[in-house]
Amino acid sequence: MKNHLFKQYQLKESMDHIIDQLGFYEPTPIQAKVIPEALKGNSIIGQSETGSGKTHAFLIPLFNNLTDDNHTQVVLTAPTRELAIQIYDEVKKMINYADKETEWRAKLLIGGTDKKRMVDKLKEPPHIIVATPGRLLDLIQEEVVDIFQASTFVIDETDLMLELGLIEEIDRILMRADSSIQIMVFSATIPEKLQPFLKKYLHAPKFIQIHDRLAPEKMEHRMVALKHREPAQVIWQISKLIQPYLAIIFTNGKDRADELAASLQEKGLDVGLIHGGLSQRERKRVLKEIQQLKYQYIVATDLAARGIDIKGVSHVINAELPKEESFYIHRVGRTARAGMEGTAINLYREDDLGLIQKLEKKGIQYTFYDIVKGEWQETKAWNARQTRKKQENEVEKKAWQQVRKPNKVKPGYKKKMKQQQKKAKRKIQRNQFKK
Repeated sequence: MKNHLFKQYQLKESMDHIIDQLGFYEPTPIQAKVIPEALKGNSIIGQSETGSGKTHAFLIPLFNNLTDDNHTQVVLTAPTRELAIQIYDEVKKMINYADKETEWRAKLLIGGTDKKRMVDKLKEPPHIIVATPGRLLDLIQEEVVDIFQASTFVIDETDLMLELGLIEEIDRILMRADSSIQIMVFSATIPEKLQPFLKKYLHAPKFIQIHDRLAPEKMEHRMVALKHREPAQVIWQISKLIQPYLAIIFTNGKDRADELAASLQEKGLDVGLIHGGLSQRERKRVLKEIQQLKYQYIVATDLAARGIDIKGVSHVINAELPKEESFYIHRVGRTARAGMEGTAINLYREDDLGLIQKLEKKGIQYTFYDIVKGEWQETKAWNARQTRKKQENEVEKKAWQQVRKPNKVKPGYKKKMKQQQKKAKRKIQRNQFKK
């Protein structure tokens, strides 16, 4: 591993050692673009999907530039406690690999923890802060934390920050930072509503976009029409046909997630539940049980699943299709990672056809199935009728083009032209059949 491809960035020897310990050899696409720009001190807007390696895209250059100076140098913010904990675990791991446990201090500042004990541990300023916006702002306002000397501020999952109404808190936090601070924003999407914030704080940023994997090579996208059936009933039938290592079942909201999880549990499935309405203690318990492989199925909402990293997902089941294409892409991107195989099974209704059409235009290929007598049975595509009609119209048009129009109009000419058209049509159809 000593000859890993990260050496091209001329990192410090200690950083090369950390990369060896992490087992990294070649940078991911987002790392290859972010690391050199971050090392130069440029502010960055990085757009990439979950699971693209973006956490280490910012951690590697930040650790490379870290010094023993006794003040806060790096602030890393995340929208959920779970995501903050995951980033903090990586930070602690890298400090350990660098053999700097006594020199570099890192602190996790999140809600749902004993604030007084946290304040006691902040008497010496941490070199690295990993935090959720609410708790960080609270401690800054109480003058327990000072980020004015920090050189870099990272905002992870920024579009989720916006959705959860946390951008205002980030705004108030950055007012307490030096105006020359390097800001790195990472987001799966860059919504229009985010633009005023980006223009306010990021001066001449480098925009780095890694395109979404619309359809990984080893991924299958199946569509199952719900018709008049309930999602729980169809998913229960599907469970008899698949053997998932771990399947995430997505719904569009926590009330639907509660209902679906309860229905599936009644049918005897091992189902975990994750959504933003759970208490911190409940979420912690469920995440621990997922790591212990207690569940084969997890019912989740988009917001909850974006904030956590669940490994080993073999299947994604959309009990309800999302309203936006980007959410579909991020959902199915939970599986078929690192060369592994994966399957997305989508339950759809008639009002989902607009989304399906848009995704097909983007290059996603669907196969359509139903479950008949306990077995998968391939069915016609949702637009099969439209496609057939379109093909028939094209044949009609081509046939008419081959009909000779008489120079002089005689009685019965229309009937003769129609006969010629039918003859030409049969010939075109025979040729198509031969192909």
